Amino acid sequence: MKILLVEDDELFRLGLRVALQQEGIDVLAEASDGETAVQLAQQLPIDVVVLDVGLPGIGGIEACRQILQAKPQLPILILTSRAQKSLIAQLIEAGAKGYCLKGIEAKVLILALRSLAAGASWWDQSVTGEIQAAFQRNFKSSPESTPNSLTKREQEILVLITEGKTNHEIADILYIAPGTVRVHVHTILHKLGVSDRAQAAIFAFQNGLI
Repeated sequence: MKILLVEDDELFRLGLRVALQQEGIDVLAEASDGETAVQLAQQLPIDVVVLDVGLPGIGGIEACRQILQAKPQLPILILTSRAQKSLIAQLIEAGAKGYCLKGIEAKVLILALRSLAAGASWWDQSVTGEIQAAFQRNFKSSPESTPNSLTKREQEILVLITEGKTNHEIADILYIAPGTVRVHVHTILHKLGVSDRAQAAIFAFQNGLI
C-alpha cells in the first residue's frame, strides 16, 4: 500500500512514518501543508491519503475537497486531535472516507488504512459511539418518529449511513435483506429531501437527528 502522509507537526509525522513503515506500508510522499498535499496527490500513484485537519495554507478540509475533485475515488483518512461533531459533518461533506483520532494504536490505524484501500470506510469508535448515543436519546424522547417522520428502523439505518456503512453491511448488522435496506434508504432520502447518502448524513448532523 502506498500512502501520502500530510501532517504539519514534523516530529509526529516522523514517528507516524516509522510506525507505518514497520508495518510494511510505503509512505511514498509527505507534505506539511494543504497546497503541497493537493499537488502530490494529483501527481503520485497513491492508494490512500492520511490527512491532518489543522494544516497551514488552505487547511485539511479544503485540501480534502480539492484532492477529491481531481481523484474522486482516492480514499482520504483524516487523522486529527479534533473530535467536534460539526467537524464530522464537514468531513463527510468534503468526501473523506475515514476519521481517526491521534493517539490511536498503530494496529488500529493500519486496519483503518487497509479498510479504506479495500473500498470501505472507517470512523473512530468514539465518533460512532457518540452518534449511537445521540440516536438513543432522540429516539427515547420521540419513540414514534423524528421531526422528519422517520420510523425507528429508518433512524437506525440513518445512523449506520452516517458511519459510512454500505447496504450489505447495514443488512448484516440489522439482520434484514439488502433489498429491504435499499427501500429504506430510498425512503429516508425522500423524507429528508436529499439526493444521496452523503447529503443524508450531513442533514442528520446539521439538524440534530443523530
